[in-house]
Amino acid sequence: MGHVTAAASGDAALRLDKWLWAARFFKTRVLATEAVAGGKVHVNGDRCKPARRVHPGDRLTVHRGEEVFDIEVLGLNDKRRPASEAQLLYAETADSVARREAEAERRRQQRGDGGRTRRPDKRERRHIRRFIRKEGET
Repeated sequence: MGHVTAAASGDAALRLDKWLWAARFFKTRVLATEAVAGGKVHVNGDRCKPARRVHPGDRLTVHRGEEVFDIEVLGLNDKRRPASEAQLLYAETADSVARREAEAERRRQQRGDGGRTRRPDKRERRHIRRFIRKEGET
């Protein structure tokens, strides 16, 4: 099939699970298929099956973990290309981008450490071990 774009024939279509994989929403076709079958992906507001054909102009809602993407299909490609090329296959709505960024910021605030976790260094681990040993002796 090769590379197909929105500028190609008007009847161009591609399996939904294959498109999600090529557009790099999921790392494998199996993960994409499971997400669609599990109701995590909607096409034009409707739940669908992995073999559903997507066309340029279709609107998708993709739930991936805690992230929700509202996108419009701009092009089709059945090959997994670099991320820079994959991003040309869809356009995310401005509302969706703002909502995802706000949600990510909320999660960072909840963690309280600004999203950075640091492991204890060698000196701190030594102190922790001494403290635990003293606690066990009493």
